[in-house]
Parts: sequence; C-alpha cells; structure tokens
Amino acid sequence: MPRPYSNGFVLGLDKADDSILGIQLAKLCLKANLPIKYVAQGVGTSRMTVHSWFRGGPMKHQNHQKVIKFMDAVEQGLADGVLPANDIASAIVFVESDGRIQI
Repeated sequence: MPRPYSNGFVLGLDKADDSILGIQLAKLCLKANLPIKYVAQGVGTSRMTVHSWFRGGPMKHQNHQKVIKFMDAVEQGLADGVLPANDIASAIVFVESDGRIQI
C-alpha cells in the first residue's frame, strides 16, 4: 500500500520554487490526493524519478510533455469532481481509466 505524503514533505512544498514543473506536479498531486506510485504509473516513469521531480530535481525534456498531459488530466479530474481520490482504489481507477490519461 502506498505511503501518504509526509508532513515534512508537505511543509517543504510551501517553500519550493513554483516555477519548476516537478514542484507544480507535486502540489497538484497532493491536492488530488494521488500517491507517487500512481503518479509514476500515469506518467510512465519510476517512483524514484517522481520523488526527484517532487523535490525540484531535473526533468528530461522528453518527459515535460508527458507531465503536462498528466497534469491536465488531474486538473480535469479535480474540475469534474473525480478527484481528490478518497482512497487507493479511486486513485487507481483514475490513473487506469479508459483513456483519461493518454500519453
């Protein structure tokens, strides 16, 4: 079962640089209550890569478009009331739903 975001991580995001795409992704996923495991699945990368991005680490240019598309889907899910995910099952359904995230 995926671990929730730590309090230290959440507090650190308040001071993070919002101009970094990975930080924007982190804040959006926190708002949508999407665990890193499923964010990685939705973007098509590893959990460690997403952890790095969430802390402002570098992102390869080839991943920018994937992340932007994922963020668009998450924002739409929030607007539609599908997110924030209430539990792990709803996070999985969101990420794996029929074509919602087309990368």
